[in-house]
Amino acid sequence: MTQMSFSEAEYAGKRKQTRREIFLAEMEQVVPWSALLALIEPVYPKAGRGRQPYPLQTMLRVHLMQNWFGYSDPAMEEALYEVAPLRRFAGLSLTRGSVPDETTILNFRRLLETHDLAPKVLAAVSTHLTQQGLLLRSGTIVDATIIHAPSSTKNRDHARDAEMHQTRKGQQWYFGMKAHIGVDVESGLVHTLTTTAANVADVTEIAQLLHGRERSVWADAGYTGAEQRMPAKRGRRWHIAAKRGRIKALPEGPYKKAAQHVEYLKAAVRARVGHPFRVLKRQFGYSKVRFKGLAKNTAQLQVLFALVNLWLARKRLLAVTG
Repeated sequence: MTQMSFSEAEYAGKRKQTRREIFLAEMEQVVPWSALLALIEPVYPKAGRGRQPYPLQTMLRVHLMQNWFGYSDPAMEEALYEVAPLRRFAGLSLTRGSVPDETTILNFRRLLETHDLAPKVLAAVSTHLTQQGLLLRSGTIVDATIIHAPSSTKNRDHARDAEMHQTRKGQQWYFGMKAHIGVDVESGLVHTLTTTAANVADVTEIAQLLHGRERSVWADAGYTGAEQRMPAKRGRRWHIAAKRGRIKALPEGPYKKAAQHVEYLKAAVRARVGHPFRVLKRQFGYSKVRFKGLAKNTAQLQVLFALVNLWLARKRLLAVTG
């Protein structure tokens, strides 16, 4: 058995678990490691005569931590040196080998991008959740959120990202992209993701957000007319919020109260779509794009929403596995 260093022994002897340690312990149990490793293993570099690659499981764990905690490549390398729980989760030790440098971390992310594995990660997690009986697919809630991008032109190209765009929401202007999601109405878990520039209307993405088996679709007023964009399907019901001005214009009386109650019931169901966005932006701290262009940011969002699903379902998954 390899001897522990003094610092590792001292840390192992502490009594209180930090929130980060509790989080990583939960993720250790709920992430479908075997499915994700089997997905990446065929394209991962094999050991040869030259420099030996880090174990695939180590690099996958580093990549997931980078998404969970919002580290850049250099910051992730430094965190592995400085933070013992992160090293332990990745299976690394300062006394028994080296820590992946920022270039190695970058190359692993590019490997996923090159082989278009990010959407397969989301699909693998969705399959795992379906097998656990958590993703039912009886109905879909659709919504979109704006992800900010740098609007400054004080950069090397003296220009904004050409694939991002500005849009107005209320009285405020925003510059960036949109993440459009389809969420299971029963579990609140994301099953579909698309991305566009921020100025693209939400309703234009409706066809890509439905998996085709849902019996009901729920959406806010930004999706008005969505049912006309889709082929008619027997048994599918549309629950799209009425525009506020339309309800406000109704004369006072029982009909207006009934219409307001119906809108309240619709909103109560739609509220579930906000939970993945909350976890993405507040729990994982992803409120601004990390890269230039839609392709790289879309790949990261696909991994992030797979992790969002695991976070939202963690208690139910732990109950099943525990």
